[in-house]
Amino acid sequence: MYTINIDKKYNIYIEKDFNNIKRYLIKDNIEYNNVVIITDDNVCKYYLQNIKESFLGYNVFVYTIKYGEQSKNLNQIYNIYEFLLNNNIDRKSLIVALGGGVVGDISGFVAATYMRGIKFIQVPTTLLSQVDSSIGGKTGVDFLGKKNIIGSFYNPSLVYINISTLNTLPKEQFENGMAEVIKHGYILDKDYLNFIIDKKEEIKNYNKNILAEMIYKSCKIKANIVSIDEKEKGIREILNFGHTFGHSIETESNFDILHGQGVAIGIIASMYISYKKGYILKEDIEKAKEILKYFNIYSFKSFNIQNIYNNMVYDKKNDNKQIKIIMLKKIGQAFATNKVSQQTILDAIKYSLEG
Repeated sequence: MYTINIDKKYNIYIEKDFNNIKRYLIKDNIEYNNVVIITDDNVCKYYLQNIKESFLGYNVFVYTIKYGEQSKNLNQIYNIYEFLLNNNIDRKSLIVALGGGVVGDISGFVAATYMRGIKFIQVPTTLLSQVDSSIGGKTGVDFLGKKNIIGSFYNPSLVYINISTLNTLPKEQFENGMAEVIKHGYILDKDYLNFIIDKKEEIKNYNKNILAEMIYKSCKIKANIVSIDEKEKGIREILNFGHTFGHSIETESNFDILHGQGVAIGIIASMYISYKKGYILKEDIEKAKEILKYFNIYSFKSFNIQNIYNNMVYDKKNDNKQIKIIMLKKIGQAFATNKVSQQTILDAIKYSLEG
């Protein structure tokens, strides 16, 4: 269907089934002996057998984690290292990350660090991972309540997206991914944002052609950014639009709220600051609320505002504890700044949580 190249380093393939995984591995000259599939106890029920059949003739090992953010920790990494050693997995092996963002982040971190690096591929099965976390080489785990605080940049050998996996994705998880999709429009492409708004009914009704086009466009936006700035030293920062707020809210909720819900609140908070600084209109915020609410990812929450601010101070993207906020100069044009006062940030948190 669609192919995107990331800076001549690896390809993203967008397909409607799993039939072409092995063909693309051969096409991209990815050689391996053993195969280790890392998945979770939800995804494995639907797609593990399909993936195993793609590797007939190879020794295939499977490690299954418990579904959810709580699995994203160093104890889990330790257990996977032990599993790899016990099964004599060497540097010529291939790790296959079959699942959502948690599986992808864990698998990538293991691949980056086991024997100083082995090959891995991303096979994302959630909308969130398809348009965001599987692309760009970020890997990591949570530590002491801080999201993704330990990790590395380590690119996959390829990303294989089967949009049909969205058919078995719980509705709330599909909506969760729409926060990242909508974010892409706000930070870089107003026309794409209008496409999402115009096609919102088809998207919500899982029209495959529209979904494929949407996923391609989102992947293309992220691919273009990470090709320019792989290690997040410049323009890649704008991908964090809404995320400094969102990650803090996730932490404060003990990860009871979904990533997309936290990001949606963060988008409104960031837009509130952009409005207060005179860059965008109040009606722009209202329109953002409308599309986020349409996909059921924005609603008012009750959290301790000061705690959220305190969590933000320790975000890994900050400079010398100066909170970095991604703002909008206009719709489709984002920039990063650490020149926002504490009171303005507190006001934005309050506004985004309470309306």
